[in-house]
Amino acid sequence: MIRFAADLLPLATVSHSFGQALSFAFGMFWEILWALILGFFLSGAVQALVPKGGMRRLMRDDSPRSIATASLLGAASSSCSYAAVALARSLFRKGANFTAAMGFEIASTNLVVELGIIIALVLGWQFTAGEFLGGPIMIVIVVVLFRRFLTPHLLQQAREQADRGVLGSMEGHAEMDMSVRRRGTVLERLLSREGLDATAAYFVMDWAAVARDILGGLLIAGAVAAWVPDSFWQSLFLDHHGALSTIWGPLIGPLVAVISFVCSVGNVPLAAVLWNGGISFGGVLSFIIADLIILPILNIYRKYYGLRMAAFIAVTFYTAMVIAGLLVDLIFTAIGINPTVRDAKVVQASVHWNYTTVLNIIFLSLAALLAYRFIRNDGIAMLRAMNKPTGESEPHHGMAHSS
Repeated sequence: MIRFAADLLPLATVSHSFGQALSFAFGMFWEILWALILGFFLSGAVQALVPKGGMRRLMRDDSPRSIATASLLGAASSSCSYAAVALARSLFRKGANFTAAMGFEIASTNLVVELGIIIALVLGWQFTAGEFLGGPIMIVIVVVLFRRFLTPHLLQQAREQADRGVLGSMEGHAEMDMSVRRRGTVLERLLSREGLDATAAYFVMDWAAVARDILGGLLIAGAVAAWVPDSFWQSLFLDHHGALSTIWGPLIGPLVAVISFVCSVGNVPLAAVLWNGGISFGGVLSFIIADLIILPILNIYRKYYGLRMAAFIAVTFYTAMVIAGLLVDLIFTAIGINPTVRDAKVVQASVHWNYTTVLNIIFLSLAALLAYRFIRNDGIAMLRAMNKPTGESEPHHGMAHSS
């Protein structure tokens, strides 16, 4: 009997360890659920007002005006990294400037409202402010690097590869345009039947696009929080090494992101674990921004633009992320708002009757209403079309338009 109990001890230890990881994952999910729903709802409303059809006409070159326009349009688009990458390729094929398309892609995954809300809730307002400053800085650096190092020959090779139409991910989702066509004030357009349908459609489809990354990010963050001791992160991030850790953080942050396989909003929970573990403020920002160079997306760049351009994008994006993270860290330190307390919300499962539970109930009700409206309007067929090749996604009940 004693031997049998001894044999069961390792199994019990493993079960407890997995239980801890799942507890951390669910705890973080419960804390951010209402904010996720609010963020995607606001994003859906913004997308309902901004048509995709005319985007390429506003990105004809890499002038400051075109880059600024591309960035604003990106901020008003879906936060799904795969959809952003697919739409950037589509814009490039239809005549948009390549550099402007990359600016759009960066803004779409780093300057969107839902990301800002989640970062503020989990990490703090300084991180949201840093993200919204670091994103534009990265875009400017990428523009400078592209102007200096992107050769016409490499660009032509990328265009020829792009025109082959090799599939990546979320092609249909990137192309669907459900924006409101009727005229009127912003409120009139949003509250019209077309506006409500479009908001519901963008809300559900954006959730469908990033659900895998959110779930993956929570599970990875939970596992890391439960299984990896703080001493490991403190050693890796050179915690308590002053200026050296400030420089090292933005250098190592994107490399951790590359192998995490998680992008979009999904990498915020893991960013919280890394912050509590000792990475610098700039390192957190570089990690979050680095969702555009994770391994699956690097492979999509290879399919879209060829191996040489994929390598060029990876190197220039990484360089821009490092510099942006370091600059924001130095700027915030200089003006005295750099966060110092490592208290990001990495909590185990705990559901109590408090404001979080009340907000979750309210926003889950909103999500249910939006999902019902979406399904009633032939939404299931639209979900099935999200991964179809460009041009194969058919409009449904007049809600989706080809861009």
